[in-house]
Amino acid sequence: MRAYGFSEVGGPEKQTFLDVAVPEPGPGELLVQVRAAGVNPGDWRLREGSYGVAGPAVLGREVAGTVTALGPGVEGFSVGDEVFGGCPGMVGGWAEQALVTGSFAAHRPDEVSPEEAAVLPVAAGTAHDALENLGLDAGETLLVNGAGGGVGIPVVQLARARGINVVGVASPAKHELVAGFGAVPVAYGDGVLDRVRAAAPGGVDAVFDLVGGEALRTVAGLIADRSKLRSVADKPLARELGGGEVERDRSTAVLTELARLVATKALDPHVTQVRPLDEAGEALAQVENGHAVGKIVLVP
Repeated sequence: MRAYGFSEVGGPEKQTFLDVAVPEPGPGELLVQVRAAGVNPGDWRLREGSYGVAGPAVLGREVAGTVTALGPGVEGFSVGDEVFGGCPGMVGGWAEQALVTGSFAAHRPDEVSPEEAAVLPVAAGTAHDALENLGLDAGETLLVNGAGGGVGIPVVQLARARGINVVGVASPAKHELVAGFGAVPVAYGDGVLDRVRAAAPGGVDAVFDLVGGEALRTVAGLIADRSKLRSVADKPLARELGGGEVERDRSTAVLTELARLVATKALDPHVTQVRPLDEAGEALAQVENGHAVGKIVLVP
């Protein structure tokens, strides 16, 4: 079958279309006919070697599709079901057929399109788990550092749905977007602490970071309890500062809840581009260069 991935670890020049065998579902796995697949920063990081996959390999870590076969031990799913979920080993989704981990898969409600469902496992899943890790109550205030990105947008929405106040640090071009989802936007750069304090005069109770580096170090100073600091962009620095990374709950229960929120219009996955698999290289370039706004979906 036709798929898109990379021939060996390296830059974009290593990306290519591949002719690969249809995978066989192993224990606990589903095989699906892919209807939509998400594009994520982790895809280009995998190609660069960040996750130890040497290649050749098919890119794509989250999909929505129709179940065509079940591996041993799979329960709760049947051939013909419409599902979405994460791909084993964070690979394989940008293809005509792909494997999905049964324990990180869920049924797709009719009210949720394949394109919307395909982008929930990685970005919205991370956002959900970050909020669970931080354990904020309604009325408390969360600072999202990088609120205009693929994970920032769902975490703003999910936090607001829980009654949490949100201040979102984002580039000025994304302030209208961030405000539209219920956060108070502030700009990066010199004076950011003063701008955050003006936006949240009662103080900040937790920080969720999607930027890292000095931007993370700066905003970490806003909270006294560093256990209320999580970062997906700079895990070593988060630990140095007394916080940590997001502990993921890659489960059917989380995906089912996210799909329910989309179906009831409480969560907008913010899919802004749906592109054919033929344009996978261009789609990944947009994400890698930081030029993507919202989520990009590939359709085989």
